[in-house]
Amino acid sequence: MHNDAQGLESLLAEFARRDNPHLPDAALRAAMQRCVDTGLDQIPLPGSGRTLLRWQRLAAVAGIDLPLLKLYEGHTDALAILHELGFNPPGMQSDLNPPSDRSAVEAPFAKAGVWGVWAAEPPDARVVVNQRKGDQVQLDGRKAWCSGAQLLDYALLTAWANDGTPHLVAVDLKQQSVSFASEHWQAVGMASTASVDVHFERAVGFCVGDSGGYLSRPGFWQGGGGIAAAWYGAAVALANVLRRHRQDGRAEPHADAHLGAVDAALSGAAASLRECAGWIDAHPQQDASLPVQRLRAQVEMAVEQVCRHVGRALGATPFCRDPHFARLAADLPVFIRQSHAERDLAHLGQRVAASATEDWSL
Repeated sequence: MHNDAQGLESLLAEFARRDNPHLPDAALRAAMQRCVDTGLDQIPLPGSGRTLLRWQRLAAVAGIDLPLLKLYEGHTDALAILHELGFNPPGMQSDLNPPSDRSAVEAPFAKAGVWGVWAAEPPDARVVVNQRKGDQVQLDGRKAWCSGAQLLDYALLTAWANDGTPHLVAVDLKQQSVSFASEHWQAVGMASTASVDVHFERAVGFCVGDSGGYLSRPGFWQGGGGIAAAWYGAAVALANVLRRHRQDGRAEPHADAHLGAVDAALSGAAASLRECAGWIDAHPQQDASLPVQRLRAQVEMAVEQVCRHVGRALGATPFCRDPHFARLAADLPVFIRQSHAERDLAHLGQRVAASATEDWSL
């Protein structure tokens, strides 16, 4: 495992200085490939006793660039899922493809490549398993919200058997039977992640774990805590611009008040992240849904406070003249919508109301 934080920091600094920050697709892919080639993607697994270190790595990447974090988090999440479900990716030789289709990549999944995880299930887009031979399956259908699809080599995606049972499937994206449709992606924030639709037509994949295992495994909610760490890392980067602004010695009482509010919000979120990471490491096989739901709500509220106070304190200047700040400020409101806002809060409230043991005593 690569434990050298300086290596990650060097990569991030180099990426931040890229020549064309407005069209970073090639740089995104190059940065992710470098992570894979140098072992910077080998971060501690959730629940391994070093969950906080894992989250610190995610936060560090998020503080540099959220589209890069989106790829990095998806890739490292996929590696954690493959490990947790005990999947050793085979080669892509296919018994399901007809002889005329030689599109299946013969090299194994295990070669150096970038992975993603696609689990969105909107009602108008579904991938189905039409044939199965052992763990090898044939896929048809459309998968929506596939982040970074055109920058990845492999993906883990949720698919459905004809009897309605869910499966997690590993797919090599270089098959000719896999195609991409980007016409619906009109984002400004997080634009370079290109969360496009992916179409499968007799594509070959391999089932990972048992039916339903993707959602029932402990790592599902543990991974959700990592997303909150990424939100936090981006907010810290914005907050640091305000802190540097106030280190010039000039009297700006209103900016000081905003900085105080930012400090209070971030300090509370950091404490929640440390506490939740510790709980996960102490209970690696238990259901982490309630601690992580609380964590995500707490961090989301803190991030919203940071964005509001930093913007009001600094005015338009960093939005218009600081490229790093401007990118983060545009990307973070989109990225944090991985939270479902009041729907997530309502679910948390229902859990608390139904619990006979949860209370708020010190």
